Parts: sequence; structure tokens; C-alpha cells
Amino acid sequence: MERRRLLAVAAVLVVASGCSSQDDEATPSHPTSASSGSASSDGAREAVDAYVDALNFRSATGLIAVGGVEDEKWSRQEAAQILADRGGRGWKVEDVRIEHDMGPDTGSARLVAEDRAGKPMRDTFTVRRQRGTWHLVVFTHQPTEPGKESASTDEPGS
Repeated sequence: MERRRLLAVAAVLVVASGCSSQDDEATPSHPTSASSGSASSDGAREAVDAYVDALNFRSATGLIAVGGVEDEKWSRQEAAQILADRGGRGWKVEDVRIEHDMGPDTGSARLVAEDRAGKPMRDTFTVRRQRGTWHLVVFTHQPTEPGKESASTDEPGS
């Protein structure tokens, strides 16, 4: 069982890095309808598939890779929370829509999936390309860099 888990994690990492591999134990989820635009050929769609695979295999490492964040304590904790909420349900992608509505390196992805029990999942992500690799913005609790202040949504004081 441990060997299968290691193979699944390795397969998720390969998919997340944009390499192609044919591993019978960890095949990516494929949609029943085509994604829109040219994003499927540039890696944004593959990032969405890697996200779904990471959920299905309960892979924190896969989520961290597709999220494009550092493997640190905070990202492991957030990945564990994401997996507790959505992991291991056998998600199958029904539709993915990618739009480069914020420029050539940033856009949005709309995911529609269903778990093995028939429960639907609909989610929208920001997708961004960093150094040629597409990532989904799924981590929301990134610590601020030392010396930088986080953005505030408070009303300005008078």
C-alpha cells in the first residue's frame, strides 16, 4: 500500500511539473467536455488536472507543487486543511474553462467536478504562470515576506 501511495505522489508531481508520463496507477482526471481557449495547450489546464489528482490521492506535496508555494510548515498545514475538506473523494472533472482574462500569464479557471458519490464541486481559481509553469492560487494563508506589510482592506482613518 505504501508503494502505491509513493507512486501516486510521484505521478502527481510529474503531472504538476508539466512532464508527460503514462503511469497506470495515477492517471490524470480527464474532462467530458473540452476546455476553452488555448490554455489547454499551454499548461493551465494541466495544472487544474494536477490539482484534482492531488485531491484524489490526498497529496499535500502535489497541492504544494500545483500551488507554486514553498514546502514549509504553513503550506503543509494549509494543504492538510484543503485535503481534509475535499481530499480522497474520487473527483472526476466534468468541465474546465480557462480564460486568460488578466493577461497572458494570469487568468481564471472554472472547474466543475463530481465525486464518486455524485456530489458536485464547482470552484474558480486564479491561474498564473511563473517561470514557464502554470500554478493555481489555492493557498490563501501565505505569510508576508519580512519587511513587507500585508494589504489591508480596512477603511482609511481620518
